[in-house]
Amino acid sequence: MAKIFCVANQKGGVGKTTTTVNLAAGLAKLGQRVLVVDLDPQGNATMGSGIDKRKLELSVYDVLLESASIAEARQRGEKSGYDVLGANRELAGAEVELVDLERRERRLKAALGEVSNEYDFVLIDCPPSLSMLTLNGLCCAHGVVVPMQCEYFALEGLSDLVNTIKQVHANLNPDLQIIGLLRVMFDPRITLQQQVSQQLKTHFGDKVFDTVIPRNVRLAEAPSYGLPGVIFDPSSKGALAFVEFAREMVRRIDSM
Repeated sequence: MAKIFCVANQKGGVGKTTTTVNLAAGLAKLGQRVLVVDLDPQGNATMGSGIDKRKLELSVYDVLLESASIAEARQRGEKSGYDVLGANRELAGAEVELVDLERRERRLKAALGEVSNEYDFVLIDCPPSLSMLTLNGLCCAHGVVVPMQCEYFALEGLSDLVNTIKQVHANLNPDLQIIGLLRVMFDPRITLQQQVSQQLKTHFGDKVFDTVIPRNVRLAEAPSYGLPGVIFDPSSKGALAFVEFAREMVRRIDSM
């Protein structure tokens, strides 16, 4: 059975998609079977995995509306080493269409149940808002990985996300928990970032991953080549950090 994780943060621009595709590539390098589910209508995780969102015949949109299965809609990211359930602009319409449907927040869970034996990890890239799409992700996940920058506003956004997770845990998914907080785009030369990092460690303790992802230009360049940074430049600081994070993820799951 696959372990299903949402990569989520209600604040935009914090590196959710970068975290999703690079963690997936790192896990694949370690021999894990991985599926990435792109729940963001922008389709950045799809493009960043080497799959053209404009040429998708079937997408996560079709899966949510139950007109296709994941087995039919997924594609192999040949260079990235994992499978992708892609997304494109069509997905924005699913928000409206799901409102009147039965089991609207559990559609993804039902679909993943059919393929969960084929994977070790399923990583879900969530949009920044708390929408019906994000709710579908949270309802089927075992836990949430929260990428965050060590800045003041990030702390404010974190409290909103923790409250959301508590509500979903209480009402829809009793398995849901925060797996860990991942510090991303970290620059140790900035005093404020060091201070916020220390605050996180003090407040959340072992919920903060030991691995820290540095600010790295090669990670930023990789999506324009349709590749995760781990594949684009395996020797870069960012790529090495994500492979180490993948190892830490495997260890943390094994000890759960």
